[in-house]
Amino acid sequence: MSLQSRIETKLNAAFSPERLVVINESHLHAGHHPDMNGTGETHMRIRIVSSAFIGMGRVARHRAINDLLKAEFDEGLHALAVEPAVPGETTRW
Repeated sequence: MSLQSRIETKLNAAFSPERLVVINESHLHAGHHPDMNGTGETHMRIRIVSSAFIGMGRVARHRAINDLLKAEFDEGLHALAVEPAVPGETTRW
């Protein structure tokens, strides 16, 4: 199973999102680190809308997602852009 698929599976199980998109942006970061050539799954963007975030501030939402994905960071995920929202909240996407 790809890293992207594992992330999607974990996020779906933990947050039951209304909307979820996990985007592999690794190709945009080629060369920014000697070991990164733009292939693989090192940089991900998460766009998620979930009622599980109701009552949580932005930092708490980010922490909840980062804590959930700790194993993925330990296995090579280098960077994660997180765009969490609650239903009805305005998003840029």
